[in-house]
Amino acid sequence: MPSMRLPLLPLLLTLAACAQPEATRAPLPQALAPDPALLAMYSELPDGDLTIPAIPPKWLSERNKRTEVDYWTEEKPGTIVVDPFARYLYLVQDGNRAMRYGVAVGEEGRGFSGEATIPYTREWPSWTPTQNMIAEDPEQYGPVAAGLEGGLENPLGARALYLFQNGQDTLYRIHGTANPWSIGQATSAGCIRLYNQDIVDLHDRVKPGARVVVLSQTETGKGTVPPGTPLPPVDYPAGFVALTPDTATTAATAPAPQLN
Repeated sequence: MPSMRLPLLPLLLTLAACAQPEATRAPLPQALAPDPALLAMYSELPDGDLTIPAIPPKWLSERNKRTEVDYWTEEKPGTIVVDPFARYLYLVQDGNRAMRYGVAVGEEGRGFSGEATIPYTREWPSWTPTQNMIAEDPEQYGPVAAGLEGGLENPLGARALYLFQNGQDTLYRIHGTANPWSIGQATSAGCIRLYNQDIVDLHDRVKPGARVVVLSQTETGKGTVPPGTPLPPVDYPAGFVALTPDTATTAATAPAPQLN
């Protein structure tokens, strides 16, 4: 599906509830020298009528690359476990293994918490601001009130996985991003973002009805060591601000962003 091009496209990535402000851009730590295998993993990816751009090497890191790892959990294979404090998403596999993806998460107090299911997914999803968003900021959201078709400039990226609780849409998503520099950071309004290449990979592995578990701060690192082993110190990404008990409670009870 072709992308919709509007006069204010440079602003679009700041419009979505799952997008992030340009001002937060910062180089990722542990940047890799060009590695053929890594560059191939995040090279241009033809996808129907569109081609996902390659991730620039400066925004790739050993820490954030897609990789299969040891992972000990009682969750069934096919479950998604998100550790927002370590900036990782795990797709549980058989044999104490998981596919691990680097992610960007919500700013302090704005992230999704708890459990959810994924009843459906979308390829190149569309995005529409809610009436509340338009009323609160008509200058920004008014010009795109009719919504944006799926495409390279759409804030949701190449794929979106929709999170529901008790049959209700939480308005949170696991989705791609056109801003690869954000991966490994906490810059969004609450959604969980992956490189577009990674969200395509995850989308192809996830089954309808998949369970999603988002770990709390006290659980961060859970699953990375065998049962009975003390959790290791978390390798927090640069710029991480640990939540206090008060702000952790706020994060757990904060309303979902108004995203359609």
